[in-house]
Parts: sequence; structure tokens; C-alpha cells
Amino acid sequence: MTKPMIRVGVDIGGTFTDAALSHPGGLATSKVLTNYAQPEQAILDGIGLAADKAGIAMTEIGQVIHGTTLVTNALIERRGARLAFITTEGFRDVIEMRSENRFEQYDLNLSLPKPLVAREHRFTLSERIGPSGEVLLALDKSEVAEMVRRVLAGGYEAVAIGLMHAYANDAHERQMAEALREAAPELSISLSSVISPQMRELPRFNTVIANAYVQPQVAAYLGRLVRRLDEAGVTAPVFMLHSGGGLISVETAAEQPVRLLESGPAGGAIFAADYARGHGRDAVLSFDMGGTTAKICLIEDGMPKTANTFEVARTYRFKKGSGMTVSTPVVEMVEIGAGGGSIASIDTLGRIQVGPRSAGSEPGPACYGRGGEEPTVTDANLLLGRLDPDNFAGGAIPLSVAASDTAVSGKLAQKLGMSAPDAAFGVTEMVDENMANAARVHTVENGRDIEHFTMIGFGGGAPLHACRLCEKLGIRELIIPPGAGVGSAIGFLKAPFSYEATRGLFQRLDAFDASSVNAALVELEEEATTFVRDGAKEAETTTRLTAFMRYAGQGWEIPVPLPHKIFADGDRTEILNAFETAYRTLFGRIIDGLSVEITNWSLVVASHLPETPPVTRHDSGTAVAPLRQREFYDAALRQTVRAQEVERASMTPGRAVEGPAIIVESETTTIVTSGYRCIGQGDGSLRLIRKGDRP
Repeated sequence: MTKPMIRVGVDIGGTFTDAALSHPGGLATSKVLTNYAQPEQAILDGIGLAADKAGIAMTEIGQVIHGTTLVTNALIERRGARLAFITTEGFRDVIEMRSENRFEQYDLNLSLPKPLVAREHRFTLSERIGPSGEVLLALDKSEVAEMVRRVLAGGYEAVAIGLMHAYANDAHERQMAEALREAAPELSISLSSVISPQMRELPRFNTVIANAYVQPQVAAYLGRLVRRLDEAGVTAPVFMLHSGGGLISVETAAEQPVRLLESGPAGGAIFAADYARGHGRDAVLSFDMGGTTAKICLIEDGMPKTANTFEVARTYRFKKGSGMTVSTPVVEMVEIGAGGGSIASIDTLGRIQVGPRSAGSEPGPACYGRGGEEPTVTDANLLLGRLDPDNFAGGAIPLSVAASDTAVSGKLAQKLGMSAPDAAFGVTEMVDENMANAARVHTVENGRDIEHFTMIGFGGGAPLHACRLCEKLGIRELIIPPGAGVGSAIGFLKAPFSYEATRGLFQRLDAFDASSVNAALVELEEEATTFVRDGAKEAETTTRLTAFMRYAGQGWEIPVPLPHKIFADGDRTEILNAFETAYRTLFGRIIDGLSVEITNWSLVVASHLPETPPVTRHDSGTAVAPLRQREFYDAALRQTVRAQEVERASMTPGRAVEGPAIIVESETTTIVTSGYRCIGQGDGSLRLIRKGDRP
């Protein structure tokens, strides 16, 4: 067997670091606590454990795929480089003025995120390029020299350059960058025309600033990781999962770290999409719940929904509009502070509230016995009988019921005048309702009816909560794939090599200029193909083209899939029909009599993945023998029920268990409530099906 056949995916989360190692004998997984001080150490520990389970040496690993929250955390915690921003005169305060939208209409003390670059570190040049790329005011060489002097005198570690309309003509940005590189070759420099060559100066400026802010730190981290892996005998190439759901080289990631913003959650969406295709489900709600957050994503026709903008570093952590908008390809999902480590408290109105604060891995939930004193979702699940204190994480982390009881009683129950189990139920019910509300809003915003979706749950916490979530949402079918506890890491192994190239090219559709569009698409394809070939070499590739379009006068665009071809001027009718189809799907109607505009283009080149084989699905099965009887609190019935505990390994294809039941494995626990039954499927998945109407 050749070395590249052994691949490992590693996902660093807020609480756990997960590893999934694919080898000739199958799949070996591991879960270790995240090391905040040295995240690369947790990676080595996780890979080592998985390699031991597989019975292979570290030197046999042929490929490492990594996803990290380092970029997001650095932006949230403001742990980045000393940064200067250079822009066009008159636009120095764009990033501070923002869009002037009020995300909380009636909050008189609205707190907005501070720019990553303070005003005294934002500099301007007397230059101007028009929206069509014409030079309106040339860049003066003496002003460039003076700017170089100011940057060097300021002792900056990184520089972001974002000039007006640089997406249409990057000459001035490159002239400024060349002068800086000549004077300071070691300086980290990011250009908006490279990082985000799209219309709209606010997200473009935010994106290039965010990239420059984290670039030195990410480059240093990736350098340490590659070196530590090499020292451990893993000389294999390292690839990163970007937030759009594809793989890029570690060198590309070091140059454009802003593409890593949602790399871990994107792996989970890929994981769920693969099982959606195998089960033939065209409408799927992906539910990923870990130790810190829960993520919900729509997967239709076997593909996760994607977007070209993303919000990061929100001042109201899960409030849309309160963060910094960056324009980078991303798997679109809604995220809420509902993980196993999310801390429960009592708000000013005397209500139980969960999150957004998390106990993380240090100190962790109270039951971990690592110094945590705050009640968390994990503590609540333990008190409600949903977790086995002796077999959590395969027995690697013993849980203390007494510590959970002390935390829940002292911080919640006594203050509310109720028992600890009642307070624990309040915690889990609040979490489940928050997640259900987020799922409802996400599907409604996308014009979908959630009751017709199948849920696929994964992550360490999702199998504990997914069945109750389905009850709240009216979802009839739930799938828990094998390896669900480390789903994102497994998703890394299923991701293609891909790169999304974007370009701002504004045109009215009634004045569609095919020649300029074709010229831009050639450049986009060359750019994307070059990056994909770094990892995929000569593998077969696919190409996906998207135009971002709107009616004239509208404030935002919608993505419109188009065939990748050489366009002719007469294709405007075909493009209009595609726009109207997409607009009607999203809003239920079109607007007659308004002109249509194209603002940006996106072209994705991806390596071709093998087809997912269809799964043999079972609607019923023979009963499996339980290990023992346990009790847990069934939220829908509002009572403790006696449940069968069965091993996940015994849920082979065609074996079934009626709820209430608890299905245990090393990485997670699946709760089957009284209203559902569970049947083992041909691919090793658990399929939970609603029994019918319950009293």
C-alpha cells in the first residue's frame, strides 16, 4: 500500500481537538482536549492516539489535512500584528463608519466592534482609480516614498493596502506594495486586489485588513506545526481546509489566512453533505454541536449552501449585523452559543440563560474536575442521566456527578427555588429552544419549510440533543453518521482541493459586454486552477461559475449559477432567465420592468471526487439486545423514563431499538426519545424515525 493512502484530518475546536485517520484497515479516530497555549501539541497528541489505534507508525502518514479556529480567535481576541492600513484619500474612516445599519433598533447604548486598525495607523494616498479601471489621479512617486518612510518609522509588522476600485485596476496597489517590499522585504503585505477583488469598499477593506492582521501569527503557527510534525516523523504535505469547503496548500493558507475563518465548521458541512448524497436526501439540515458552539447549515441537492460574505468578531456574539463583514468564500451557516461547555446563568429577569460564554477545555465543565465551577450544558446532561459518568469520551475523562450537582444547585437551583434536576432541565430546554429558533429562522430566510428536511447530527454534543430538536421542529427523520463525534475531522478527508477566484466587474445586463466578461473569466480560471494544481496535481477538475446580480437600485445581490462557457452578447436573455429563476426561488416573485445588474463574478475550480455510493436504507429491523437499563429525563414527556442502553457497534444494518434508548460509543452518546425508534443503516449510520403522533 502506498504512503498517500494513509491520510489524517485534524480539527481544533474550542474544547476538543479531533483526529480522524484513514488507513487500509478503515478509520481510526481520537478526541483530546484542546491545548490553548500550544495548539500544535494537541494535534500531535490526537494524531498519535489515532495512529496507535490503527497500528501504524507516524512515518507512514502520507497527508495531513487541518482546520483551525486560530484566525477567528485572533480576530475576536484582538491578538494580531501591529498593523498599518493604506487607503485612498477621503476613505480613511470607511471601516469605522461601517454601513450605518442598526442591528438593535432600540438599543441606545449600541456597542459596535472597534476597527482592527486605530485611526492614527490609517494612512491615505492622493490617488484615484475609477470604477471602470481608468486612472483619474495618478499615484505620485514622491508620495509613495514618503509613505514607505512613515511605515518603516512606525515599526509595523504588517501592512494592508486597500485603494478605491482596485478590483478594476490594481496598478496603484502593486506600485505601493513593490516600494514597501524593496525597503522592507520581511514586512507582511496584503493587497485588497489579491485578497478580495470585489465591489464594495467596506467588506473589501475589512477583508484585507483582517488578512494582514493575522498573517504573521498564522504563518508562524503553520511553520511551527509543519516543523513539529516533521520532528515527530510526519514528513507528509500539510493542507488546510478553507472556509468555502475545499483544500488549499499550507503555503496558500499562510498567504491568505482570511480564507480559514470557518475552516472547522466547513468540514462538518462536507461530512453531512456526503451522507446526504449517500442517503438520497435532497433537503438536509446539518446540525453540528461541539463543546463551544452549535452550527446549522442547509444542504440541498447534496451540496452545502455557500455565501461570499461572513461576519466575524461580533460585539453581540451571535447577533447578525454586530460584527465585521469580510468578503471571502464561506459555507453559509448560522452559529449560536450552544455547546457542551456553554455556561448557564440567571439573567436580570430571573430566567435561565445559556451562553455565549463557554468553559472551553480550560477549566472545562464542573464535572471535568479541572477547576470549573460554573454550571454548563454538559453538567445538566449528566444530572439528567443522558451521560454515563464512567464512560465519557471512552472513559478517558471521568465525570463527577457531585461536582455538577454543586454547580447547578449553587448557581441556578437555589436562586430559583427549584431542585437541581429541574434547573438542569431548564438549561437543556433553553439550549434546545435556542437552536430550534435559529434553525427556523435560517430556513425561513432561505424560503424553505423545515418540516420537510432530514436532520443529520454530528459533533460531540449533537447526538445528545438532535432528537429533542427534531421534536421541536417537527422533523420526521434524523441521521447520526458513524464517527459523528469527530465529524468535522472526517469531513476534511472527504473535501476536494478547490479554490474560489472572485472579481468585481459591474455591468448593466442590457449593456452586457461578453468580451470583457470572457477576459475576466479566463483570468479567474487561471488563478483558481493554479492554486488547485498545488495539491490536486493532474486530477480531474470541475468548474462552477456564479454571477452576483440584483435589480437596479437594490442594495444587495443574489448568487446566480451560470454555465461555464464562452459568452456571447446575445446570452443576456439566458442570464436574465437564470437570474429570475434564482430570484423567484428566494423571494417567490420577480419584479417586472426593472433593469438588472451584475456586480461580481465567482469561479470555483475543484478536484473531482468519486461518487458517494447509495446506502441500503432500512425502515424497520429486529430488536437489538440491550447492555442494561438506564434512566434519563425525556423532555417531551416531562418525566424520567426507563431506557435501554445499547452499544453503537451492535446497531448493525437492520437492527433496531425503540425509544426511549441510549446508544453509547467512545466519542458521543445518542439519545433516542420516547417518540422515535432507531434503525441501523447500511453505511453504519443510525436512522431515527418518528413513531407518529404522541399523546
